[in-house]
Parts: sequence; C-alpha cells; structure tokens
Amino acid sequence: MAIWLFRAGKFGGYETKFLEESKIYLTWEGLDVNLSSFKTQTELYRFLLDFYSDAKKNTIRNWTGQIWPIAKRINKGDWVVLPSKLKSAIHIGEIKGEYKYVKKGEDPFFHYREVDWFATDIPRSNFDQDILYSLGAFMTVCKISRNNAEERIKEMSKNKWVVPKKEVEEIEEKDEADNESTFESDLEIVATDQIAKHIIDQFREHEMEVLIEAILKAKGYTTFKTQVGPDKGLDIIAAPGQLGFGSPKICVQVKSGITPVDRPTLDQLVGVMQNFGAEYGLLASWNGFKRTVEQERANQFFKVRLWDQQDIIKELLANYEKLNEDIKLRIPLKQIWTLSTSDED
Repeated sequence: MAIWLFRAGKFGGYETKFLEESKIYLTWEGLDVNLSSFKTQTELYRFLLDFYSDAKKNTIRNWTGQIWPIAKRINKGDWVVLPSKLKSAIHIGEIKGEYKYVKKGEDPFFHYREVDWFATDIPRSNFDQDILYSLGAFMTVCKISRNNAEERIKEMSKNKWVVPKKEVEEIEEKDEADNESTFESDLEIVATDQIAKHIIDQFREHEMEVLIEAILKAKGYTTFKTQVGPDKGLDIIAAPGQLGFGSPKICVQVKSGITPVDRPTLDQLVGVMQNFGAEYGLLASWNGFKRTVEQERANQFFKVRLWDQQDIIKELLANYEKLNEDIKLRIPLKQIWTLSTSDED
C-alpha cells in the first residue's frame, strides 16, 4: 500500500466535490485525453510537450510526473491524503476504483478514481511536523514515503488519529525519483504548522481562552472572562471601547478539544447570545467544526462568526504587534521576507 498526496485545486475549490462524490479528480485544465492509452511515461511526456506547446520542458517534465500516477501507478487499496485548503484539517481515503476517463466531460473533470473517505477533518496539529512538511509539497499529486510516513500514518489510524505515545525511530528512506523529497515545500504552510504546534503546546484546554481574549483586546475590545468550569456556552463577553459600553456586543465560546465542534455547541451559543442581549457571537474551535456546523455558516452569517485554527492564527498574526507582552513571550515570532513561488499548474 502506498500513500499519495492529492490537492483539490490551488485554493481548495474542488474539495467539496471530491468529498461529496467520493472521488479524486486530476484537475488539469483542457487535458481531454485517455491517459490509459499511453504505454510509457516518456510517451505521455512527448504528448504533453505538443499539447502544452507554450510550456517549458522542465514544467512539462514536472507535470508528467504528476499526471502519470492517476492512471498508471496508483492502485486500489492505496491511501490518498487530501490536505484541506478550507480549514486546518486533513482528509484521508482509500482508493476503491480503477482509473476512469470521462470523454468530453466537464473541464477539468476528465480523470478520476473512486475513493472511500474513511477519515475526514483530522486536525493538522495531530500530525508530526515532518509529516506535515511532506504534505506541504508544492505538487498536485505526489507519493508520500519519506521518514517512514506510511507506517506512521497507519499507526495514527489505529490510535484515533493521534500520534501513539511511544518512541518511534525515524528512518530517512532513500529518496525515490517520484516522491515528495524531490519537491519544494510551501514555506508558508510549513511555518503556519510550526506556529500551530507551538500554540497548542502553550495554550492547552482553558488556556486557549486566554489567547482568544488577548486577540480580542488587541482588536480594541474590552473583555470579561467567565470563571473556569462549566461555562454553559459562554467563555468571554466582549464589546468595543475602554469601558466596553460600545457595539457590537459579543458572546464568545472557545473550544480546544481534539475533536471538531458539533451543532449543539453552536445552538447553545446562539441561545446564550439572546440571554445576554448580545448582538453577535464568536465560536472559536482550534480543531474546527463538523459538517453540521459548516452547513450553518450562511444561515448564521449575520449573527455568528466561526474561527478555526487557520482563522485564529490569521488573527494572531494580523494583531501580533498589539498583543500584550506576556502573549508575545509565549509566542515569540519574527517577520521575514522570502521570494514568492507558486504552483506550476
């Protein structure tokens, strides 16, 4: 069994389609050709040189290595890892079908494999940093094998998607020509994962409320934090101004558990808002939200904001200079500049 990294578009635009249809698509625009007709990878490369005549040879060589697997290398029983671009989560499935070509299908959905998504919305922070580094490869498709990744991800699957509490010797395997070790990783994703790991180490359980309150204060809110214990759907009350008499008045619920938040938690917050006369609510969940909550985003748009791990880190970075010194000491960051690179496809 091999493990393959797949991406659902540069900005995750195809992610919902992948999950709802239980498929992975090779989303190469305009590639309306049966890939099973090519006998060798070199034959495919020559075809792509002509088909994408404006592209450079190195680019075509890179694309060939990503296009070839869906028809020729990925097998039934292999696992596929789909890092979400919509939330700080990872989806994992098992390949169930052979390569399918949809002649004259809707562009770019000409090529697919059927998938059983047996594990969705796994928090990124559950994975070790070196595994996340591999999952940050600047590729649409590649094989994940470095640092014994296959065995370690299997062990996580047996342990409720948490790294087992034991010493694991990491073995640097010999790099293959087609695995992730040959590809550049997205430094922004790698840096964000490192920050996320540090935050969850520093702000476990009720300490996450301290971080959210600090961010709200940096944004100009006066806050009141409830006592630790059964919060009945409320952790923080916030309103603008030095005395907190301004609007909007916000009720905040913070969750730092290892599982995504479910619908009853959202409903509870809406009820608390009414009891406190708050205009809006903020539900911050470090490990994201279940689909029943995500489906309510539109319905609650004018009442409630949902912050997952990505949102929390985004707000942290945007307001970092205004945070109190204690938070800065616990999350020491520095800004650097680097050249921006983008996906070839």
